[in-house]
This record gives sequence, structure tokens and C-alpha cells, in this order.
Amino acid sequence: MDADAIIIGAGACGLMCAVQAGYLGKRVVLLEKNEQAGAKILISGGGRCNYTNLFATDEQFISVNKHFVKSAFTQWTVADTISFFETYGIEGKEKTLGQLFPDGKNAKDVVAVFTSICEDFGQELICGAEVSDIQQQVGGFQVKYSKNGKSRMLTAPKLVIATGGLPIPKMGATDFALRFARKHDLKIVETMPALVPLTITGKDEEWYAQLSGNSVFCRVSNDKISFEENILFTHWGLSGPAILQISSYWKRGEMFNIDLLPDQKVLGLIETERKQNGKLLLSTVFNRFYAKKFTEALGKFLPIEKQVAVLTKVELENIEQVIHHFTVKPAGDKGYDKAEVMRGGIDTNELSSKTLECKKVPGVYFGGECVDVTGWLGGYNFQWAWASGFVIAQGL
Repeated sequence: MDADAIIIGAGACGLMCAVQAGYLGKRVVLLEKNEQAGAKILISGGGRCNYTNLFATDEQFISVNKHFVKSAFTQWTVADTISFFETYGIEGKEKTLGQLFPDGKNAKDVVAVFTSICEDFGQELICGAEVSDIQQQVGGFQVKYSKNGKSRMLTAPKLVIATGGLPIPKMGATDFALRFARKHDLKIVETMPALVPLTITGKDEEWYAQLSGNSVFCRVSNDKISFEENILFTHWGLSGPAILQISSYWKRGEMFNIDLLPDQKVLGLIETERKQNGKLLLSTVFNRFYAKKFTEALGKFLPIEKQVAVLTKVELENIEQVIHHFTVKPAGDKGYDKAEVMRGGIDTNELSSKTLECKKVPGVYFGGECVDVTGWLGGYNFQWAWASGFVIAQGL
């Protein structure tokens, strides 16, 4: 045997698994398709890396089995993540809504923590390695891969598949884990882009496009959930944190609502102005909360050039509807190329929640994004990656 385990994929989960295995005196070999480790870590948060969230619990994760992540999050907590990085010189700084970023450092420093610990432990990291075949054999697994055009072979008693999901193909995204799962008759929950911008086409396309670049603080909701953050209008539809969040709970053909003034009651504001200055234009009221361009765009639906004193009951009802119950029916999403993560993946019923070992193929472990566990935007998916890497290492 060449090692105690072979880890395929040197992303967040694979790197953490290798490091934690090292602490336990186990030797692993990491095979990474890209020319460097942590490719997705390096681009996260615009290169700043939102590496966890202070408020992460099992509640912020989507999975057919909502309870599956509890065991991993009990074994590896947010406090463990914070402590781990602090030990290696990365202090967390909260940006907003519990999002932790390295204070004075960036994503490169996060990756460097792992590569340097792997080096210290003698864990072998082989980049530019394309895995072509995995064969089960007596006592373990034989992994065939190519590097620089040459075919090579490794054997180990344990195999970790942490190859991520389908988003961002240019970063080397692959369906490797899903193909392996299908080959071994493992159930797969339908996969789709998540944390992804949404597109608008048809009669409303031009209205959204004219607002490209405008950002508005909103409450975006459907019958499942709601998020209060900014939305961003683009020339093809909607993006921004609130839209990325709701996209994970949206399917093609569905609608959702946007409250364009979540912290106020628009009719109350108008009533106050009627008493104080009835000649005030509705547009002037809106300009206190929105960019002028956005107020002007609302003119398509509302009488923004009317004085508040002369607004009719029907007009007031329409104002309340448009501002607090703006309905959106996206045509689709921007696909895996623009998605932060993949929703769905290997069915959690195929894995042990305690160890993430595959029930049907003992000795094989799945972690990170390829599993049917999808977190919110804001460091949650990294917390799952670190936790799953830690949990797997304990079982190697």
C-alpha cells in the first residue's frame, strides 16, 4: 500500500481531511486535477475567503435529510474552525451576518495553512493529476491517474472522494463523484445550480436591464423561506446576496416575492406626508429610500409624479402591492458557470452520518459539495467542507 488513504480532490474538504489525518499519524496522498490546491478557496469571496459563519447550525443547510449534518457539526464546530485557523495565524473578522473573513489576510493564506501543514506531516500532494480509473481490490483500492501524459498507479485501503460539484467548470469542476456513485448504484439527489443569479426574459426583460447596476435592500421570500439582504439588478435579470440565497429554494416555473421596503410601511409613510405636506410628489418620498433611477423605473407601475394628497384608494392599494409584494417569475438561472455551489448530490442515506463512509462500498468516504448538503451564502458551505473533512479523517 502506498498510503493509509488516497484523497481525490484537494479542495476545502480534501485539504482538511489530509491535515486531520496527519494529526492522527495517518499518511495520505492527495490527487488534485488542477495545477494548484484549493482552486475554489482561492476565488471565494473575491479572493478574501469567507471561511465560516458564526451562526452556522444545521438550520442553514438544504438536504433531503435535514438532520444528516448534525453529527458532523457536533464533531467539528464553528469554534473548532475559528480555533484551527487562529492557531496558524489567521484571525477572523466579521463582515456582516456572521460572515468571517481572514483579518488582514486572504484566500491564499488560507490555502497556505493547509499546504504547509501537509508538508510538515509528509502528506503527498500531487497536482495536475487526472484520475482515470478506480478498482476495488483485496484490502483496498487501486487508483489509476495520469500526470504530464504519464499513467501512474496508487493503492490504499481507504479512498476519500472530495471532488466538489459542477459549478465553475473553468475551475476544473467535475462530475467525478457522481459518476463513481452511479457506477456503484448509489442514489443521487437531482443536482442543479444553487446560490446562482436568476434570469428574466420576455416582456419584463427591458425593465430589469435598464436598472443594471442598481442595488436595493429587500426582503425576498417564497412559501419556504425569506432573506433580507441586497438584490442587484443586472442586464439579464437579478443577482445580489438575497437573490443567490432564494435561488437555492427556487425551481423553474416558480415565483417569489420581493418586499422593496422591508423595514417600513409605505402607506404609513404616505399618510404621514399627507398630513405634513400633501403637495409632495410620490417620487420625492421614494427618493429617500431608492436611487433616482430606481424611483423613475417604478413609474412604469406607479403614479410617481402625483402629489400624495390626491392619490386614490385604488392607487394606494397598488402602491402597497408593488412596494411590499413585488412578484418575480424568473425564466431560469445563469447555470453552473455562475453558481457558487451545487444543490443535490450523493444521497445522504448512502452514507454514515457519523463517519461519511459509504454503506454499499466500505472504505470509501464522500465529503464536501458532492454530498446532498447545500449551505446558505456566507461561509456555511466552507463550514460543511471543514467538518466533513475532519469527520472522514477520524475514520481513516
